[in-house]
Amino acid sequence: MKNSEYISQTELFKQVHHISLTLDFMDALYKKWRRRCLSRISVYLMCLLAPILCLLCLINSELPEVSLSNSVMGSPRNLTFTKTVEGVGLGELGDMMVAMLPDDLAFTIFVPSEEAFGRLLKLRSHDSVSKDRLNETYAVVSRVMGFSAVPQHIPSKVIPLHKEMTFESVSGFRLYAWKDLDGTLVVNGIRSEVVDIRKAEIIVHKMDGVLMDAEFEQSFPPDYED
Repeated sequence: MKNSEYISQTELFKQVHHISLTLDFMDALYKKWRRRCLSRISVYLMCLLAPILCLLCLINSELPEVSLSNSVMGSPRNLTFTKTVEGVGLGELGDMMVAMLPDDLAFTIFVPSEEAFGRLLKLRSHDSVSKDRLNETYAVVSRVMGFSAVPQHIPSKVIPLHKEMTFESVSGFRLYAWKDLDGTLVVNGIRSEVVDIRKAEIIVHKMDGVLMDAEFEQSFPPDYED
């Protein structure tokens, strides 16, 4: 009887020991599997984050300039210009007019030539910017700027031949632009002299005339003696 009890206890001990070994083995397998899963998750995360980091680097880097095709609202960074305000003389009055606009925002402005300022507005650089007339000159030029500045980019290449495009200036004045058969930009019947002049974010078109409404135009009757 004692012999039988001893054998039973031995068998029980073996079974418990076997179960313990099995549990240890399963625990080791679980830890190995967990390490492998964590390793795979790390690899997946790396694969996911790598392209995102590359994209952020590209966004923050200076990308090369490309030329505009048909978009009127494109940034000047995407436009190709061969002229700048410094390279094309606008005169003191033209420079004053352009300087009224913030050069870090998208604008297009149709600036009268020096001859047009004198012919139509009786403003001439040599005396209109003198100390005693500066305030009056500034008021007139700022009014013309309101008629002539459009809060978007309008490079000459987007204006079609004999097909009118309509824009609204910052003062609400309607501008009608088209191109003549010779390719000259025309706005409200006024022909351009030089187009696509660039000053930072501003596109400047130099015009052989002044854009203004009829009421303002009546303030400057023609000088028939000229």
